[in-house]
Amino acid sequence: MKKLFFLLALMIGMAIFSGCGPTRYTVREQPAAPYYTRPAAPGVGYVWIDGDWYWRGGKYAYRNGHWVRPRGHRVWVAGTWVHSGRGYYWRKGHWK
Repeated sequence: MKKLFFLLALMIGMAIFSGCGPTRYTVREQPAAPYYTRPAAPGVGYVWIDGDWYWRGGKYAYRNGHWVRPRGHRVWVAGTWVHSGRGYYWRKGHWK
């Protein structure tokens, strides 16, 4: 019984702490967004979501923007670069 309890506690601990990585990555200079042409909207009522940055392989990589249907009466708040004492980090866009 003690062994089962120990294994269960160990598995729960691993599940909780396995996602505890850095929440933001900083860089000395914010990278420049690549230029690309925005495609035409696929239909009426679509909203353009600007491109986004994500951390991959020790640096920020860019993902092009895309069209989506709005979520109810919510508004898209675009992502932005934030300057901190350690450098720049990307604050992701979100629905508000």
